[in-house]
Amino acid sequence: MEFRELECFVVLSEELHFARTAERLYLSPGRVSQLMRSLETRIGGRLFERTSRHVRLTPLGERFLADLRPSYDGLAAAVGRARAAAREVTGMIRVGFLATPTDVVTGAVRAFEDVHPGCEVELVEIPLSDPFGKLRAGQVDIAFSLLPLDEPDLVTGEGLNRVSYRLGVSTRHPLARRESIGAEELASVGLIGLDGPAPRAWRERVAPSVTPSGQPISKAGAVATSQEGLTQVALNRGGMLFCTPTAVQHGRPDVAFVPVKGLPPSILGLAWVRAAETAAIRAFNDSAVRHAAGLPALVA
Repeated sequence: MEFRELECFVVLSEELHFARTAERLYLSPGRVSQLMRSLETRIGGRLFERTSRHVRLTPLGERFLADLRPSYDGLAAAVGRARAAAREVTGMIRVGFLATPTDVVTGAVRAFEDVHPGCEVELVEIPLSDPFGKLRAGQVDIAFSLLPLDEPDLVTGEGLNRVSYRLGVSTRHPLARRESIGAEELASVGLIGLDGPAPRAWRERVAPSVTPSGQPISKAGAVATSQEGLTQVALNRGGMLFCTPTAVQHGRPDVAFVPVKGLPPSILGLAWVRAAETAAIRAFNDSAVRHAAGLPALVA
């Protein structure tokens, strides 16, 4: 027996009018009639007497309503509580971040916590070489990610920033004293790539294999994290690309970060598993988008 049939029966017993019942349940009068016929067929008897002017419960309908009402009220209350809980933003949300939490990350966290003080944010670092592993394993609920993505099981929010790249090289490298370099010059630099299960498109974003004109770029090893990459860069074993905010955060005396002109911008956004979306995930993405756009937080 379907809950919708029982719900329709209870409302019709209160309204005794098909049109008003349909209006309360956001149904058509025809659908109300269909549900009642189906319920009466299941029970094996008429629950309502219908005339052109009146609708009234039959004796069987009155008895059924008396028996059903306590259970129905409890079930309806349980459904209502579950729906309310699904809309609540409480408990904890685990947010994954790459490398170093820049202002986009920390600003989004502050904006979210200001609006939802009952929900605690736990920040979890995600390795560059496996950007979606913790997300898919349920170890984080939502993660900052480079966009765009082509992962069918994931949902992405809007881009939160669009920034340029810098090439990290040892201060001993010939390019270290340059004010900037062109993207085509990457063909003369061995780039440090990624080790691990990162998708090909992600690897290309972190360490492209060709310049914009198609010149090949050699690889100078592979690492799992930004910190491993910086160590290799400091040892002059290759260069590594970083978005400008991350490069600023990683400033150190043995590494120079040289602006690169001519590459598509680095875009940071949020991603989460489609099947695991919650009110807290949606609220965090909304807070991040509003913070990035310089908009005031929405009061919950």
